[in-house]
Amino acid sequence: MGKDSQWQWQEAGTSWKGVGIYHLTLTVTSREPLLGTLVVPNNDPTQAKVERTELGRALLDCLRSVPVFTPEIQILQYCLMPDHLHSIWFVRRPMEKSIRYVAQGFWRAAKKAGRAYSYLNSRLQGGPTNESAGESPCQGGPTDESAGESPSQGWPLGGSLSLSSLVPAFSRENRLLQLLGSDTYYRLAPLFTEVPFIRPMSRRGQLQAMIRYVQLNPQRLATKRLFPGFFRVQSGIEIAGRTYSGVGNVALLQAEHYATVHVRHALVDAAAQGNTQPLRNYMNGCVLAARRGTVMVSPFISPKEKQVQDVLLAEQHPFILLADNGFRDYYKPPGNIFDAVAAGWALILSPWEYDASKRHISRADCVALNTMAEEIAAM
Repeated sequence: MGKDSQWQWQEAGTSWKGVGIYHLTLTVTSREPLLGTLVVPNNDPTQAKVERTELGRALLDCLRSVPVFTPEIQILQYCLMPDHLHSIWFVRRPMEKSIRYVAQGFWRAAKKAGRAYSYLNSRLQGGPTNESAGESPCQGGPTDESAGESPSQGWPLGGSLSLSSLVPAFSRENRLLQLLGSDTYYRLAPLFTEVPFIRPMSRRGQLQAMIRYVQLNPQRLATKRLFPGFFRVQSGIEIAGRTYSGVGNVALLQAEHYATVHVRHALVDAAAQGNTQPLRNYMNGCVLAARRGTVMVSPFISPKEKQVQDVLLAEQHPFILLADNGFRDYYKPPGNIFDAVAAGWALILSPWEYDASKRHISRADCVALNTMAEEIAAM
């Protein structure tokens, strides 16, 4: 993979220089909670908040500097989590350079703060970090040369130091690099070694949904910690000769009655021609079955199927969702399905491994998932 290919987010033929809205996530590669501490007063997830560390505050300074150096961009929303940062960027007018160039600059500023953090931790422990040896910036004792010395001996910078003094807010100056020299500086662990994840938003309603997602991140993390069993990915679930991974309440596989939600094209086509009653009867029948205790099973792909799912969620009826992709590390169910999983009345199943490159569901996937739903319903 070439050096620049890691930044090829945009679709072929686009430059990402125009007006647009983007969701950007930057993560501590080790997933250590270096940016903040989750606090849940009274064990109530709705009150959850993240108390920021000095590194977390420095990272937010990097984020706030983006519109200072690139006034075409406005930060609409952000949320600092213990090991990552979510932000929503609004490009208000066309730029000379693409959004990926600006994000790359933000990433470099974040890594500068990360190296300063590594330096301070190593200084407190009496020796420089050794990134090539794989040491964590929070681990490792003094070297042979520094054994018995005070933390400030043998270091170019003396006296009392803070992250803000090494990485001044809204400054492009790199004081630490100037004082340590490039060889020593680049041996410090940068902490943010992964390129930011960035995704454009284009669909109606997507912005408000993403703002709500970002705002609710602390609440969702608190919920996962209070109810870990339902959010743990479980592998090797065998149903009708297939093997699935699942997230949610696997006890739903012991229900007495199941039924599929599969709105066929014939019903939709008839409704488009004015004969709406058959479609209405089918969708109402699905909801009535759920009210009688039947566990509904579906990939919930089509708009009409999603309408049925919305009613199941609103009325808190149990259901099984067939997903077209597997579960990545640190998976969180989307939107209001998250609350259904936490409450124990939803199960998400997928027969496939997680594929990071998968963006759209194929027709073959739809057919396969509907077949699986029928197999589960027939148990």
